[in-house]
Amino acid sequence: MITSDRMAAVDANAAALGVPRKQLMESSGNAVARAVRERTEPGDALAIVAGRGNNGGDAFVAARFLEDRDLTTLLLGRAETITTDIARENWDALQQAEQQTIEVRDTAALAGSDADAAAAIDEADLVVDAMLGTGVTGALREPAATATERINDASDAGATVVAVDVPSGVDADTGDAAGDGPHAAVEADHVVTFHDEKPGLADVAATVEVADIGIPDAAELFVGPGDLQALSRPEDSHKGDFGHVLVVGGGPYTGAPALTAQAALRAGADLATVACPESVADEVQGYSESIITKPLPGDRLLPGHVDRLLDLAADRTTTVIGPGLGRAEDTLDAAREFLAAASGTVVVDADPLRVVPDVVAETDATLLCTPHRGELVAMGGPEADDWRDRADAVEAFASDLGATLLVKGPYDVISGGETTRVNRTGNPGMTAGGTGDVLAGITGALVSTQRPVDAGAIAAYVNGTAGDAVVDERGYGMLASDLLAEIPLAMWGKTDG
Repeated sequence: MITSDRMAAVDANAAALGVPRKQLMESSGNAVARAVRERTEPGDALAIVAGRGNNGGDAFVAARFLEDRDLTTLLLGRAETITTDIARENWDALQQAEQQTIEVRDTAALAGSDADAAAAIDEADLVVDAMLGTGVTGALREPAATATERINDASDAGATVVAVDVPSGVDADTGDAAGDGPHAAVEADHVVTFHDEKPGLADVAATVEVADIGIPDAAELFVGPGDLQALSRPEDSHKGDFGHVLVVGGGPYTGAPALTAQAALRAGADLATVACPESVADEVQGYSESIITKPLPGDRLLPGHVDRLLDLAADRTTTVIGPGLGRAEDTLDAAREFLAAASGTVVVDADPLRVVPDVVAETDATLLCTPHRGELVAMGGPEADDWRDRADAVEAFASDLGATLLVKGPYDVISGGETTRVNRTGNPGMTAGGTGDVLAGITGALVSTQRPVDAGAIAAYVNGTAGDAVVDERGYGMLASDLLAEIPLAMWGKTDG
Protein backbone atom coordinates (compact mmCIF):
# COMPACT_ATOMS: atom_id res chain seq x y z
CA MET A 1 0.00 0.00 0.00
CA ILE A 2 1.03 3.60 -0.50
CA THR A 3 -0.12 6.76 1.27
CA SER A 4 -1.22 9.87 -0.59
CA ASP A 5 1.89 11.85 0.42
CA ARG A 6 4.17 9.02 -0.62
CA MET A 7 2.31 8.67 -3.93
CA ALA A 8 2.87 12.36 -4.66
CA ALA A 9 6.58 11.91 -3.93
CA VAL A 10 6.80 8.87 -6.19
CA ASP A 11 5.08 10.79 -9.01
CA ALA A 12 7.69 13.54 -8.71
CA ASN A 13 10.53 11.03 -8.54
CA ALA A 14 9.21 9.35 -11.69
CA ALA A 15 9.26 12.71 -13.48
CA ALA A 16 12.87 13.20 -12.39
CA LEU A 17 13.67 9.79 -13.88
CA GLY A 18 12.21 10.86 -17.23
CA VAL A 19 8.64 9.58 -16.89
CA PRO A 20 6.61 12.82 -16.79
CA ARG A 21 3.20 13.23 -15.18
CA LYS A 22 1.67 13.80 -18.62
CA GLN A 23 2.71 10.30 -19.65
CA LEU A 24 1.38 8.86 -16.40
CA MET A 25 -1.91 10.69 -16.93
CA GLU A 26 -2.26 9.10 -20.36
CA SER A 27 -1.78 5.65 -18.82
CA SER A 28 -4.17 6.44 -15.97
CA GLY A 29 -6.86 7.61 -18.37
CA ASN A 30 -6.48 4.48 -20.45
CA ALA A 31 -6.92 2.34 -17.34
CA VAL A 32 -10.13 4.18 -16.45
CA ALA A 33 -11.42 3.82 -20.00
CA ARG A 34 -10.75 0.07 -19.93
CA ALA A 35 -12.70 -0.30 -16.70
CA VAL A 36 -15.63 1.64 -18.16
CA ARG A 37 -15.62 -0.42 -21.36
CA GLU A 38 -15.76 -3.64 -19.36
CA ARG A 39 -18.96 -2.41 -17.70
CA THR A 40 -20.78 -0.81 -20.65
CA GLU A 41 -21.72 -1.36 -24.28
CA PRO A 42 -21.37 0.99 -27.25
CA GLY A 43 -24.15 3.56 -27.14
CA ASP A 44 -24.64 3.38 -23.36
CA ALA A 45 -25.12 6.71 -21.62
CA LEU A 46 -22.04 7.77 -19.62
CA ALA A 47 -21.36 10.80 -17.45
CA ILE A 48 -17.90 11.85 -16.30
CA VAL A 49 -18.01 14.25 -13.34
CA ALA A 50 -14.56 15.80 -13.14
CA GLY A 51 -12.76 18.21 -10.88
CA ARG A 52 -10.21 20.81 -11.92
CA GLY A 53 -7.09 18.90 -10.87
CA ASN A 54 -5.15 15.95 -12.19
CA ASN A 55 -7.88 13.53 -11.08
CA GLY A 56 -10.13 15.28 -13.58
CA GLY A 57 -7.29 15.23 -16.10
CA ASP A 58 -7.17 11.43 -15.88
CA ALA A 59 -10.87 11.35 -16.73
CA PHE A 60 -10.46 13.77 -19.66
CA VAL A 61 -7.97 11.30 -21.13
CA ALA A 62 -10.44 8.45 -20.54
CA ALA A 63 -13.13 10.41 -22.41
CA ARG A 64 -11.04 10.36 -25.59
CA PHE A 65 -11.18 6.57 -25.59
CA LEU A 66 -14.94 6.37 -25.00
CA GLU A 67 -16.27 8.16 -28.05
CA ASP A 68 -18.43 5.18 -29.06
CA ARG A 69 -20.46 5.70 -25.89
CA ASP A 70 -23.09 8.42 -25.37
CA LEU A 71 -20.74 10.44 -23.19
CA THR A 72 -21.06 13.77 -21.43
CA THR A 73 -18.14 15.20 -19.46
CA LEU A 74 -19.06 17.64 -16.71
CA LEU A 75 -16.34 19.93 -15.37
CA LEU A 76 -17.03 21.27 -11.86
CA GLY A 77 -15.92 24.84 -12.36
CA ARG A 78 -14.76 27.07 -15.16
CA ALA A 79 -12.28 25.70 -17.67
CA GLU A 80 -9.93 28.65 -17.13
CA THR A 81 -9.53 27.59 -13.49
CA ILE A 82 -8.25 24.08 -14.21
CA THR A 83 -5.30 23.87 -11.88
CA THR A 84 -2.61 22.03 -13.88
CA ASP A 85 -1.29 22.48 -17.40
CA ILE A 86 -1.61 18.80 -18.30
CA ALA A 87 -5.22 18.59 -17.14
CA ARG A 88 -6.01 21.74 -19.12
CA GLU A 89 -4.36 20.30 -22.24
CA ASN A 90 -6.54 17.21 -22.03
CA TRP A 91 -9.68 19.31 -21.49
CA ASP A 92 -8.74 21.36 -24.57
CA ALA A 93 -8.34 18.12 -26.53
CA LEU A 94 -11.97 17.29 -25.77
CA GLN A 95 -13.04 20.68 -27.11
CA GLN A 96 -11.04 20.19 -30.28
CA ALA A 97 -12.66 16.79 -30.76
CA GLU A 98 -16.07 18.44 -30.21
CA GLN A 99 -17.03 15.98 -27.50
CA GLN A 100 -20.04 16.82 -25.37
CA THR A 101 -18.76 18.82 -22.38
CA ILE A 102 -20.50 21.03 -19.83
CA GLU A 103 -18.92 23.52 -17.44
CA VAL A 104 -20.85 23.37 -14.17
CA ARG A 105 -20.30 26.90 -12.94
CA ASP A 106 -22.55 26.84 -9.89
CA THR A 107 -24.30 24.38 -7.61
CA ALA A 108 -27.70 25.29 -8.98
CA ALA A 109 -26.83 23.66 -12.31
CA LEU A 110 -26.56 20.29 -10.60
CA ALA A 111 -29.68 20.95 -8.57
CA GLY A 112 -31.67 21.19 -11.78
CA SER A 113 -31.29 24.71 -13.21
CA ASP A 114 -29.17 23.26 -16.04
CA ALA A 115 -31.30 20.47 -17.42
CA ASP A 116 -28.48 19.04 -19.52
CA ALA A 117 -26.07 18.82 -16.58
CA ALA A 118 -28.60 17.24 -14.24
CA ALA A 119 -29.91 14.83 -16.88
CA ALA A 120 -26.39 13.72 -17.85
CA ILE A 121 -26.00 12.20 -14.38
CA ASP A 122 -29.60 11.16 -13.78
CA GLU A 123 -29.90 9.27 -17.08
CA ALA A 124 -26.46 7.69 -17.13
CA ASP A 125 -25.91 3.96 -17.23
CA LEU A 126 -22.47 4.57 -15.71
CA VAL A 127 -21.01 7.59 -13.90
CA VAL A 128 -17.27 8.22 -13.56
CA ASP A 129 -16.38 10.05 -10.34
CA ALA A 130 -13.20 12.05 -11.03
CA MET A 131 -13.89 15.01 -8.79
CA LEU A 132 -11.20 14.73 -6.13
CA GLY A 133 -7.94 12.80 -5.93
CA THR A 134 -5.87 11.26 -3.17
CA GLY A 135 -4.39 14.54 -1.96
CA VAL A 136 -7.73 16.13 -1.01
CA THR A 137 -9.08 15.69 2.51
CA GLY A 138 -11.91 17.12 4.58
CA ALA A 139 -15.61 17.46 4.01
CA LEU A 140 -16.81 17.91 0.45
CA ARG A 141 -17.34 21.48 -0.69
CA GLU A 142 -19.71 22.75 -3.31
CA PRO A 143 -20.27 21.95 -6.09
CA ALA A 144 -18.70 18.55 -5.32
CA ALA A 145 -21.10 17.98 -2.40
CA THR A 146 -24.19 18.41 -4.59
CA ALA A 147 -22.57 16.39 -7.38
CA THR A 148 -21.96 13.57 -4.90
CA GLU A 149 -25.61 13.58 -3.87
CA ARG A 150 -26.66 13.45 -7.53
CA ILE A 151 -24.22 10.60 -8.30
CA ASN A 152 -25.41 8.60 -5.30
CA ASP A 153 -29.03 9.09 -6.32
CA ALA A 154 -28.13 7.83 -9.82
CA SER A 155 -26.47 4.83 -8.21
CA ASP A 156 -29.62 4.11 -6.21
CA ALA A 157 -31.54 4.25 -9.50
CA GLY A 158 -29.30 1.59 -11.03
CA ALA A 159 -26.29 3.40 -12.52
CA THR A 160 -22.83 1.89 -12.06
CA VAL A 161 -20.31 4.26 -10.43
CA VAL A 162 -16.59 4.03 -11.22
CA ALA A 163 -14.26 6.18 -9.09
CA VAL A 164 -10.89 7.42 -10.27
CA ASP A 165 -8.14 6.60 -7.73
CA VAL A 166 -10.41 7.03 -4.68
CA PRO A 167 -14.12 7.83 -4.24
CA SER A 168 -14.55 11.57 -3.73
CA GLY A 169 -15.04 12.36 -0.05
CA VAL A 170 -13.06 9.33 1.15
CA ASP A 171 -9.70 10.02 2.79
CA ALA A 172 -7.22 7.93 0.80
CA ASP A 173 -5.12 7.23 3.88
CA THR A 174 -7.78 6.52 6.51
CA GLY A 175 -10.91 5.56 4.60
CA ASP A 176 -12.92 8.10 6.59
CA ALA A 177 -15.46 10.50 5.13
CA ALA A 178 -15.26 13.85 6.89
CA GLY A 179 -18.75 15.06 6.01
CA ASP A 180 -22.06 14.18 7.62
CA GLY A 181 -25.05 12.36 6.21
CA PRO A 182 -25.59 9.75 3.53
CA HIS A 183 -23.87 11.78 0.82
CA ALA A 184 -20.57 12.50 2.61
CA ALA A 185 -18.74 10.50 -0.08
CA VAL A 186 -19.40 8.96 -3.46
CA GLU A 187 -20.76 5.43 -3.18
CA ALA A 188 -18.65 3.73 -5.84
CA ASP A 189 -19.14 0.25 -7.22
CA HIS A 190 -15.62 0.06 -8.63
CA VAL A 191 -12.42 2.00 -8.00
CA VAL A 192 -9.53 2.26 -10.46
CA THR A 193 -6.55 3.27 -8.36
CA PHE A 194 -3.05 3.77 -9.66
CA HIS A 195 0.34 2.15 -9.01
CA ASP A 196 -0.55 0.68 -5.61
CA GLU A 197 -3.57 0.35 -3.34
CA LYS A 198 -4.28 3.24 -0.98
CA PRO A 199 -4.81 2.38 2.72
CA GLY A 200 -8.21 4.07 2.81
CA LEU A 201 -9.63 1.76 0.17
CA ALA A 202 -9.48 -1.28 2.43
CA ASP A 203 -12.88 -0.51 3.96
CA VAL A 204 -14.59 0.89 0.87
CA ALA A 205 -17.56 -1.19 -0.27
CA ALA A 206 -16.37 -1.43 -3.87
CA THR A 207 -14.18 -3.62 -6.00
CA VAL A 208 -10.71 -2.11 -6.31
CA GLU A 209 -8.48 -2.43 -9.36
CA VAL A 210 -4.83 -1.39 -9.10
CA ALA A 211 -3.67 -0.17 -12.51
CA ASP A 212 -0.01 -0.24 -13.50
CA ILE A 213 0.55 3.16 -15.12
CA GLY A 214 4.24 2.79 -15.83
CA ILE A 215 5.87 4.24 -12.72
CA PRO A 216 9.27 2.54 -12.56
CA ASP A 217 10.34 0.72 -9.40
CA ALA A 218 13.28 3.13 -9.25
CA ALA A 219 10.89 5.97 -8.39
CA GLU A 220 10.20 4.26 -5.08
CA LEU A 221 13.63 2.76 -4.43
CA PHE A 222 15.89 5.73 -5.19
CA VAL A 223 15.59 8.89 -3.14
CA GLY A 224 14.65 11.79 -5.39
CA PRO A 225 13.32 15.34 -5.44
CA GLY A 226 9.83 14.08 -4.68
CA ASP A 227 10.98 13.08 -1.21
CA LEU A 228 11.71 16.71 -0.43
CA GLN A 229 7.96 17.43 -0.52
CA ALA A 230 7.83 16.07 3.03
CA LEU A 231 9.78 19.14 4.19
CA SER A 232 7.04 21.70 3.54
CA ARG A 233 6.11 23.84 6.54
CA PRO A 234 2.72 25.13 7.66
CA GLU A 235 2.28 28.90 7.72
CA ASP A 236 1.42 28.79 11.44
CA SER A 237 4.68 27.07 12.46
CA HIS A 238 6.20 28.06 15.80
CA LYS A 239 9.67 27.99 17.33
CA GLY A 240 10.42 24.47 18.46
CA ASP A 241 8.19 22.72 15.93
CA PHE A 242 11.23 21.54 13.98
CA GLY A 243 13.39 20.22 16.72
CA HIS A 244 16.09 20.92 19.24
CA VAL A 245 19.04 18.64 18.51
CA LEU A 246 21.49 17.62 21.21
CA VAL A 247 24.94 16.70 19.87
CA VAL A 248 27.10 14.61 22.21
CA GLY A 249 30.63 14.79 20.89
CA GLY A 250 34.08 16.26 21.00
CA GLY A 251 37.08 15.76 23.20
CA PRO A 252 39.78 14.37 20.93
CA TYR A 253 38.25 16.42 18.09
CA THR A 254 36.52 19.81 18.12
CA GLY A 255 35.45 20.35 14.52
CA ALA A 256 33.24 17.26 14.27
CA PRO A 257 30.55 18.21 16.82
CA ALA A 258 30.59 21.81 15.58
CA LEU A 259 29.98 20.64 12.02
CA THR A 260 27.16 18.37 13.19
CA ALA A 261 25.44 21.15 15.13
CA GLN A 262 25.75 23.65 12.28
CA ALA A 263 24.45 21.09 9.79
CA ALA A 264 21.44 20.42 12.01
CA LEU A 265 20.65 24.13 12.06
CA ARG A 266 21.12 24.46 8.30
CA ALA A 267 18.81 21.47 7.85
CA GLY A 268 16.04 23.28 9.68
CA ALA A 269 16.40 22.41 13.35
CA ASP A 270 15.33 25.34 15.50
CA LEU A 271 18.11 24.87 18.04
CA ALA A 272 21.30 22.84 18.41
CA THR A 273 23.14 22.16 21.67
CA VAL A 274 26.56 20.51 21.91
CA ALA A 275 27.38 18.61 25.10
CA CYS A 276 31.17 18.26 25.02
CA PRO A 277 34.14 18.08 27.37
CA GLU A 278 34.94 21.45 28.92
CA SER A 279 38.43 21.27 27.45
CA VAL A 280 37.01 21.95 23.97
CA ALA A 281 33.75 23.77 24.77
CA ASP A 282 35.09 27.24 23.98
CA GLU A 283 36.50 26.07 20.66
CA VAL A 284 33.24 24.39 19.70
CA GLN A 285 31.30 27.53 20.64
CA GLY A 286 33.70 29.58 18.55
CA TYR A 287 32.62 27.92 15.32
CA SER A 288 29.23 29.64 15.42
CA GLU A 289 27.27 31.98 17.64
CA SER A 290 24.22 29.79 16.97
CA ILE A 291 25.68 26.77 18.81
CA ILE A 292 24.71 26.31 22.46
CA THR A 293 27.35 24.45 24.48
CA LYS A 294 26.96 22.42 27.66
CA PRO A 295 30.46 21.71 29.03
CA LEU A 296 31.20 18.39 30.74
CA PRO A 297 34.07 18.11 33.24
CA GLY A 298 37.33 16.74 31.82
CA ASP A 299 38.81 16.24 28.40
CA ARG A 300 36.72 13.32 27.10
CA LEU A 301 33.32 11.73 27.61
CA LEU A 302 33.20 9.54 30.74
CA PRO A 303 30.61 7.33 32.46
CA GLY A 304 30.22 9.97 35.14
CA HIS A 305 28.66 12.28 32.54
CA VAL A 306 25.82 9.96 31.60
CA ASP A 307 23.22 11.20 34.10
CA ARG A 308 23.80 14.77 32.93
CA LEU A 309 23.47 13.70 29.29
CA LEU A 310 20.22 11.86 29.97
CA ASP A 311 18.81 15.00 31.61
CA LEU A 312 19.85 17.10 28.61
CA ALA A 313 18.46 14.59 26.12
CA ALA A 314 15.09 14.50 27.87
CA ASP A 315 14.54 18.16 26.98
CA ARG A 316 15.63 17.81 23.33
CA THR A 317 13.85 16.35 20.34
CA THR A 318 16.74 14.24 19.08
CA THR A 319 20.23 13.30 20.24
CA VAL A 320 23.19 12.75 17.93
CA ILE A 321 26.00 10.91 19.69
CA GLY A 322 29.44 10.22 18.31
CA PRO A 323 31.01 13.06 16.31
CA GLY A 324 34.55 13.60 17.57
CA LEU A 325 34.25 11.43 20.71
CA GLY A 326 37.06 9.05 19.85
CA ARG A 327 37.30 5.43 20.91
CA ALA A 328 38.88 5.53 24.36
CA GLU A 329 37.57 2.58 26.33
CA ASP A 330 35.90 4.66 29.04
CA THR A 331 34.33 6.91 26.40
CA LEU A 332 32.78 3.89 24.70
CA ASP A 333 31.63 2.68 28.12
CA ALA A 334 29.88 6.02 28.60
CA ALA A 335 28.27 5.79 25.17
CA ARG A 336 27.13 2.25 25.93
CA GLU A 337 25.61 3.33 29.25
CA PHE A 338 23.91 6.35 27.69
CA LEU A 339 22.37 4.37 24.84
CA ALA A 340 21.16 1.64 27.17
CA ALA A 341 19.31 4.17 29.32
CA ALA A 342 18.16 6.60 26.61
CA SER A 343 14.67 7.09 25.29
CA GLY A 344 13.38 9.11 22.37
CA THR A 345 15.30 9.15 19.10
CA VAL A 346 19.08 8.86 18.96
CA VAL A 347 21.29 9.16 15.88
CA VAL A 348 24.47 7.14 16.45
CA ASP A 349 27.55 8.06 14.43
CA ALA A 350 31.28 7.32 14.37
CA ASP A 351 32.98 5.33 17.17
CA PRO A 352 29.89 4.65 19.38
CA LEU A 353 28.45 2.62 16.52
CA ARG A 354 30.52 -0.33 17.70
CA VAL A 355 28.58 -0.52 21.01
CA VAL A 356 25.12 -0.49 19.40
CA PRO A 357 24.84 -4.30 19.16
CA ASP A 358 25.51 -4.47 22.92
CA VAL A 359 22.58 -2.25 23.87
CA VAL A 360 19.99 -2.36 21.11
CA ALA A 361 17.99 -5.12 22.78
CA GLU A 362 17.65 -3.25 26.08
CA THR A 363 17.28 0.40 25.09
CA ASP A 364 13.96 2.18 24.87
CA ALA A 365 15.42 4.59 22.33
CA THR A 366 14.72 4.56 18.61
CA LEU A 367 18.17 4.23 17.05
CA LEU A 368 19.19 5.56 13.64
CA CYS A 369 22.78 4.49 12.93
CA THR A 370 24.97 6.12 10.26
CA PRO A 371 27.94 3.79 9.61
CA HIS A 372 30.17 3.73 6.58
CA ARG A 373 30.79 0.26 5.21
CA GLY A 374 33.77 -0.43 7.46
CA GLU A 375 31.86 0.65 10.56
CA LEU A 376 28.96 -1.54 9.50
CA VAL A 377 31.24 -4.56 9.44
CA ALA A 378 32.57 -3.59 12.88
CA MET A 379 28.96 -3.67 14.11
CA GLY A 380 28.66 -7.24 12.86
CA GLY A 381 26.98 -6.22 9.64
CA PRO A 382 27.43 -7.57 6.11
CA GLU A 383 30.04 -6.94 3.46
CA ALA A 384 28.82 -6.52 -0.12
CA ASP A 385 30.43 -4.70 -3.03
CA ASP A 386 27.43 -4.48 -5.34
CA TRP A 387 24.88 -1.93 -4.10
CA ARG A 388 21.99 -4.27 -4.91
CA ASP A 389 23.44 -7.05 -2.80
CA ARG A 390 24.28 -4.52 -0.10
CA ALA A 391 20.70 -3.20 -0.05
CA ASP A 392 19.33 -6.69 0.56
CA ALA A 393 21.95 -7.46 3.19
CA VAL A 394 21.48 -4.15 5.03
CA GLU A 395 17.72 -4.68 5.12
CA ALA A 396 18.19 -8.10 6.68
CA PHE A 397 20.75 -6.80 9.20
CA ALA A 398 18.55 -3.82 10.15
CA SER A 399 15.68 -6.22 10.79
CA ASP A 400 17.83 -8.46 12.97
CA LEU A 401 19.42 -5.52 14.78
CA GLY A 402 16.17 -3.69 15.46
CA ALA A 403 17.49 -0.31 14.35
CA THR A 404 17.42 1.89 11.28
CA LEU A 405 20.64 1.98 9.27
CA LEU A 406 22.00 4.64 6.94
CA VAL A 407 25.01 2.94 5.39
CA LYS A 408 27.23 5.47 3.65
CA GLY A 409 28.91 4.69 0.35
CA PRO A 410 28.89 5.58 -3.34
CA TYR A 411 25.28 4.39 -3.13
CA ASP A 412 23.91 5.04 0.35
CA VAL A 413 21.54 2.36 1.65
CA ILE A 414 18.86 3.26 4.18
CA SER A 415 16.72 0.58 5.80
CA GLY A 416 14.65 -0.07 8.87
CA GLY A 417 14.30 -3.76 8.08
CA GLU A 418 11.09 -3.43 6.07
CA THR A 419 11.39 -0.32 3.89
CA THR A 420 14.70 0.17 2.08
CA ARG A 421 15.80 3.21 0.07
CA VAL A 422 18.94 3.92 -1.93
CA ASN A 423 20.54 7.32 -2.52
CA ARG A 424 22.69 8.08 -5.55
CA THR A 425 23.67 11.71 -4.94
CA GLY A 426 27.22 12.58 -3.91
CA ASN A 427 30.65 12.26 -5.50
CA PRO A 428 34.24 11.17 -4.81
CA GLY A 429 35.08 14.62 -3.44
CA MET A 430 33.04 13.76 -0.39
CA THR A 431 35.74 11.45 0.90
CA ALA A 432 36.94 14.59 2.72
CA GLY A 433 36.91 14.31 6.49
CA GLY A 434 33.85 15.73 8.22
CA THR A 435 31.25 15.07 5.54
CA GLY A 436 29.88 12.27 7.69
CA ASP A 437 29.57 14.67 10.63
CA VAL A 438 27.53 16.97 8.41
CA LEU A 439 25.32 14.05 7.40
CA ALA A 440 24.77 13.15 11.06
CA GLY A 441 23.60 16.70 11.76
CA ILE A 442 21.20 16.75 8.83
CA THR A 443 19.86 13.39 9.95
CA GLY A 444 19.38 14.63 13.50
CA ALA A 445 17.37 17.61 12.30
CA LEU A 446 15.18 15.60 9.96
CA VAL A 447 14.42 12.75 12.34
CA SER A 448 12.92 15.39 14.64
CA THR A 449 9.97 15.60 12.21
CA GLN A 450 10.18 12.53 9.95
CA ARG A 451 10.10 8.76 10.38
CA PRO A 452 13.65 7.36 10.77
CA VAL A 453 13.84 5.72 7.32
CA ASP A 454 12.48 8.85 5.65
CA ALA A 455 14.81 11.09 7.65
CA GLY A 456 17.84 8.99 6.75
CA ALA A 457 16.88 8.83 3.08
CA ILE A 458 16.28 12.57 2.74
CA ALA A 459 19.41 13.38 4.74
CA ALA A 460 21.57 11.24 2.45
CA TYR A 461 20.01 12.85 -0.63
CA VAL A 462 20.48 16.38 0.74
CA ASN A 463 24.06 15.77 1.87
CA GLY A 464 24.99 14.31 -1.51
CA THR A 465 23.21 17.06 -3.44
CA ALA A 466 25.05 19.69 -1.41
CA GLY A 467 28.34 17.93 -2.16
CA ASP A 468 27.53 17.78 -5.86
CA ALA A 469 26.82 21.52 -5.87
CA VAL A 470 30.17 22.25 -4.22
CA VAL A 471 32.12 20.11 -6.68
CA ASP A 472 30.23 21.51 -9.66
CA GLU A 473 31.21 25.02 -8.59
CA ARG A 474 34.71 24.50 -7.22
CA GLY A 475 35.95 21.05 -8.16
CA TYR A 476 37.50 18.55 -5.79
CA GLY A 477 39.38 19.60 -2.68
CA MET A 478 36.22 20.51 -0.79
CA LEU A 479 36.07 21.07 2.95
CA ALA A 480 33.21 19.61 4.92
CA SER A 481 32.32 23.14 5.98
CA ASP A 482 31.70 23.96 2.29
CA LEU A 483 28.58 21.80 2.49
CA LEU A 484 26.89 23.89 5.16
CA ALA A 485 25.76 26.79 2.98
CA GLU A 486 24.47 24.36 0.34
CA ILE A 487 22.26 22.35 2.70
CA PRO A 488 19.23 24.69 2.69
CA LEU A 489 19.47 25.05 -1.09
CA ALA A 490 19.54 21.29 -1.50
CA MET A 491 16.64 20.75 0.88
CA TRP A 492 14.30 23.23 -0.69
CA GLY A 493 15.14 22.51 -4.29
CA LYS A 494 17.26 25.53 -5.15
CA THR A 495 20.18 23.64 -6.68
CA ASP A 496 20.34 21.79 -9.97
CA GLY A 497 21.09 18.50 -8.18
